[in-house]
Amino acid sequence: MQSVEQVCKLVSDAKENYFRSVSFDLIYGLPHQTVESFDRTLELVLAIRPERLAIYNYAHLPARFKGQRMINDADIPSPSTKLEILHHTIDKLGDSDYEYIGMDHFALPEDDLAAAKKSGTLQRNFQGYSTHGGCDLIGLGVSAISRIGNAYAQNSTSTAEYESLLSDEFLPIKRGIEVDQDDQLRADIIQQLMCHDGLSISDFEASHDICFKTYFQNELINLAPLADDGLVYVDEEEIEVTASGKLLMRSVAMVFDRHLNGDENDCRFSKAI
Repeated sequence: MQSVEQVCKLVSDAKENYFRSVSFDLIYGLPHQTVESFDRTLELVLAIRPERLAIYNYAHLPARFKGQRMINDADIPSPSTKLEILHHTIDKLGDSDYEYIGMDHFALPEDDLAAAKKSGTLQRNFQGYSTHGGCDLIGLGVSAISRIGNAYAQNSTSTAEYESLLSDEFLPIKRGIEVDQDDQLRADIIQQLMCHDGLSISDFEASHDICFKTYFQNELINLAPLADDGLVYVDEEEIEVTASGKLLMRSVAMVFDRHLNGDENDCRFSKAI
């Protein structure tokens, strides 16, 4: 447990030690949570006024996490309630001068993240939106993920194994993957959708020397229902994410992620909402 006073003191100490930007992560969709209860949290956070906020949907994965099996599924807010919370959050933060960066991130106008959004240099990596998306990242700690060049590596998710590997003078890396050309194509699409709310098909074809309509034939078919629902606009020249689609950006981006296909993934990843 940590008090509001402790959080305020931590932020104050960060400022005194020249941290230029402080970010808060908030989770919505927790058991028994309502629009009203989340609003009380927002009021406390806005009084502290961090430069950045990330508002994440609670990932309920009891098949993967033993502790979550103690949570009654019926206590988790419905998807409609979670969307209400997200809508309310966007409106409230907008009224408090925070700019909506995309998906789950907000920033004050003077923050570097907001400047990157305006200049078109915004990046996104597996940790969220960033102004340095092309940098190598080294993950420290249990389950942390590193990216160096085109390779990803994840540390052991077991504390005992992590400590054992280190004590034996091994890197505590449990698994890794090297992305191929197809992964890079798809990553570029997802990056443009998430950071720039769309992409120019002709520009993408010129950059990657492919025929978009042929290469992503199945994906374009799978985008059609989202277009019917008003989440995206698709024609021969562009894919554009609508205002409604920005709230469900993961659902749009997931269409281009080949690794999410298959029933075996049903219990591995969180719901979009």
